[in-house]
Amino acid sequence: MEVPGHDWEDSLSVELNHTIVHARNNRESADFFTELLGLETAKAWGPFVAVTLSNGVTLDYATAPEDQITPQHYAFLVSEEEFDAAYKRIVERGMEHWADPHRKQPGTINHNDGGRGVYFLDPAGHAMELLTVPYGGWPS
Repeated sequence: MEVPGHDWEDSLSVELNHTIVHARNNRESADFFTELLGLETAKAWGPFVAVTLSNGVTLDYATAPEDQITPQHYAFLVSEEEFDAAYKRIVERGMEHWADPHRKQPGTINHNDGGRGVYFLDPAGHAMELLTVPYGGWPS
């Protein structure tokens, strides 16, 4: 598609910069996430509590009325070591977790694509997923 005055050769690739995550309590949800994954303490910025991921994307937690929170799904690719540490915390805290997004395999993990994965809920009811290998496996 031709766009007058735009040189596609000079375009930056498209990258996710941030997303807003609705929470009953922005600090509680941000702290839950950072503590579980061993990340830096989230910083408050205006009405948000921002968690910065290793690729520069931020999760900007915003307090919203509970009836206005639509549960979302957030998946995070983590290293084997990060998975081990997070899964240990999930088990130690007695958190419900599943090997599948439909919650039919409670208390366990999956081994999809030769890696490991787990699903759990955050304090606002968002479905969180940790996986060590991307869907479809690593490119060869």
